[in-house]
This record gives sequence, structure tokens and C-alpha cells, in this order.
Amino acid sequence: MACDEVWHAGDVGSLSVLERLQSLKPVRGVYGNIDGPEIRAALPGTLRFELAGVQVLMVHIGGYPGKYPKSILKMLLEDPPVGGLFISGHSHILKVVYDKKGRFLHLNPGACGNEGWHKVKTMLRFRLQDGTISHLEVVQMPR
Repeated sequence: MACDEVWHAGDVGSLSVLERLQSLKPVRGVYGNIDGPEIRAALPGTLRFELAGVQVLMVHIGGYPGKYPKSILKMLLEDPPVGGLFISGHSHILKVVYDKKGRFLHLNPGACGNEGWHKVKTMLRFRLQDGTISHLEVVQMPR
């Protein structure tokens, strides 16, 4: 699958998985609650960056619009990625929701690993260009 970077919203699982991804493309990501010390040493708990004029905020446990954990809500109220992306994982359930209050797109890519309870592997692919998010697509693969 063609892409410029791999973004991972946590629960990488092992250093070998992270190294495999890094051998394919540059990786941006955060550690998840199942990740041990090796992954936590390699990835931050919160990642904030701008790419192609789009603000991005990524955490593992982020909730959803209207149901953010208190710590995330505080972060989103103080410095939201307006017009950009808020990406989280944790639930392993794919969701794409526009947060009208924060004025950003919330993405949860679901789960793409070989372990877990999910029946279908999911990920999201999109294009960032000139401050816009476009060509968003759900990619599904059988387990």
C-alpha cells in the first residue's frame, strides 16, 4: 500500500513490530497501554506536529467527541488542533468523527495487528496537502 509515513496510535506490542514498520517507512506514533519499556523508550505518550499545514495531535487513550477523558479534554480545550486531526487508538474500533466544538477531525484507525479480538484489520489512509485533509479511505484486511 502506497504511503509516505506510517502513523501508529499505540499498542504496538513489540519492538520487532516497530522496527519492521520503520524499515518500510518513517514512523510517527505514540505508545499504548499494552506497550512495555522498550516501546515507551522509543515513542512518546503524546505527539503533536504539523505536516503540510495540518495540525496533528496523537495520543493512545483519547476517547471521542463528547466523551474525552479529563486530561485529554483539558489538552483539547487549551490547544486544539483546529482544522486538523486528533488521532487516538485504545478502543481498537474504527471511528471517524468530526468534532464540531473543537473544529477538528477525530480518527481512530481501529486495529491492524494479528492479536486481539477484532475480526477485520483496519487502518486509515489520507492525504495532507496545503492545510487540507482529503482522500480519506478505510482500508480493511482479513485477519
